[in-house]
Amino acid sequence: MIKILVTGGAGFVGSCLVDKLIENPDNYVVIVDNLSTGNKARLPEANTGNWKFIKCDCNDYRNISDVMTSHKFDYVFHYAAVVGVQRTLHNPVSVINDIQGIRYVLDISKNTGVRRVFFSSSSEVYGEPFEHPQNEMTTPLNSRLPYAVVKNVGEAFLRSYHQEYGLDYTIFRFFNTYGPKQSTDFVMSRFINAAVNNKPITIYGDGSQTRTFCYKDDNIGACVNAFYHNKHINDTVNIGNDNEIKIIDLAKTIITITNSKSEIVHLPPLQEGDMVRRKPDITKMKALLGREMTDLKTGIEKTFASGQYNF
Repeated sequence: MIKILVTGGAGFVGSCLVDKLIENPDNYVVIVDNLSTGNKARLPEANTGNWKFIKCDCNDYRNISDVMTSHKFDYVFHYAAVVGVQRTLHNPVSVINDIQGIRYVLDISKNTGVRRVFFSSSSEVYGEPFEHPQNEMTTPLNSRLPYAVVKNVGEAFLRSYHQEYGLDYTIFRFFNTYGPKQSTDFVMSRFINAAVNNKPITIYGDGSQTRTFCYKDDNIGACVNAFYHNKHINDTVNIGNDNEIKIIDLAKTIITITNSKSEIVHLPPLQEGDMVRRKPDITKMKALLGREMTDLKTGIEKTFASGQYNF
């Protein structure tokens, strides 16, 4: 039995990862989450007997130490974090506190025989990028936002712990991921939820800023393949999609797919955190996934059909 810890496992991406991992009866998954933004409704529906939930705050050493020392995990997916642009801008101290959790998880991992730590970093580390598309090795990390700084520090911790203690790692830099079970703190689910209810869809600025959107199955498929096939050990991988779309065009697409009567309302541009363009180089991810990416229209239709876009 392979013992796996997933922190932040009641969050959107963490819970999708758990769903995939427990499909393998050889895995035993312990899910920890402090439920500050996580939701128990995202926990697995399947009573497979190979998963367990523990309410736990990774930023509390005694909390996370009790869990990790009692289970002796083989692998750790550290996905716990304060997330969401507005939440992270309005709660910078809470964001900075996540550095403690990163260090606690790594300290306990090196002392309890963990083989590899998988870390959810973010496209936010690139800031307003100097290079397009953003490449894991050549694009400078250029953001001053607390959330991005914490992710950058986390990446530095992982590299340092590998050099000093031989603890293996893989860094996943997540770009916008969407799908069923995502909270409305994020653009895709917020737009879909507004459209379904025929409410105004609000856009910051003129909507000409571009983003890419990765359906959750593609994110999880690539990350799990890195785990199962021992790929990208002590390496960094962009996890996203390379199909760029303007935010205003995304809103129009969602209105069409949901047959909505919503109007698009423009708000003043954000003072910080709303980059003009973002698009990853996903050469590594495509090789990991080993299949075609989910196109945007299909992903939106699947999310809409699920009815799970208002967590």
